[in-house]
Amino acid sequence: MRRLRVVRGWKDLPASDRGAAIAVGSFDGVHRGHQRVIDLAAEAAKALGAPLAVITFDPHPRAYFHPDQPAFALQKRDQQARALETLGVEVLYVLPLEPELAEMSDREFASRVLAQGLGARHIAVGFDNTFGKDRSGSPDAMQAYGQELGFGVSVAPAVTGGEGDKFSSTRIREALREGRPQEAAEILGRPFAIEGAVQRGRQLGRKLGFPTANVSIAGYVVPRFGVYATRTRLPDGRQLPGVANIGVNPTIEGHTDPVLEVWLFDFDEDLYDQVIETELIAFLRPEEKFPDLPTMVTQVLADAQAARTLLGA
Repeated sequence: MRRLRVVRGWKDLPASDRGAAIAVGSFDGVHRGHQRVIDLAAEAAKALGAPLAVITFDPHPRAYFHPDQPAFALQKRDQQARALETLGVEVLYVLPLEPELAEMSDREFASRVLAQGLGARHIAVGFDNTFGKDRSGSPDAMQAYGQELGFGVSVAPAVTGGEGDKFSSTRIREALREGRPQEAAEILGRPFAIEGAVQRGRQLGRKLGFPTANVSIAGYVVPRFGVYATRTRLPDGRQLPGVANIGVNPTIEGHTDPVLEVWLFDFDEDLYDQVIETELIAFLRPEEKFPDLPTMVTQVLADAQAARTLLGA
């Protein structure tokens, strides 16, 4: 498998970074609907003998145009890049979403960015893709611009689940906010995962008999507060089962921002400042405030047993 390389921007690129078959979208989550768009770009890349590429934007258009909305991201950039690499994507174009790009009409985007800047040979979009100022461009418009500007265009249909609901990032966020990580995983094609550096805390969990690795969830969509069965990937590639609380831990004073606190089973190594990635496998119960620490410890141990049973650990 070829390693993915990241190209930032679209101006004055060398010939080696131009001429790809490109899937266009935000691709937050790289879910199964996104994967169908990438599949179409991959088919074109193979037929043309061209590199397979993906366009995304930094920041996400929603964050740019609606900065006051709650955090909503399903992935960090590194997670997105890894997911794309597993699909065979060779180039990730990260386009800076700033006034020049944000104010372009759909025609300008197709002409200046896709045709002239990136030298696109083929463009793949989803059935509901929009582009250009005020989201004026449509898949039909992209096909027309492709004929005019000399690149092929393919349009992916909606990808749906067993009940006919289309797979979308919005549905994933709703599932996570409501404590349904299995549904999110069905749409993503893999479990939702939170990645971050392990923070130094008060080490209360260690004193109570269940050391936790604490990771900020800032920037991510906030899943339902509560306890989850988890699997965590360490920097060395090991995958460890565990149980985690997401929330503010109301029994312990001092927490204000939501955090992921994961207890890795049968593990006692120093992870401070290392980056780990924790998958949410199943929701066990809502977060709650306990009357005292002994009651909390009893419940945590019961949660751990429930997670071990579910994970086969």
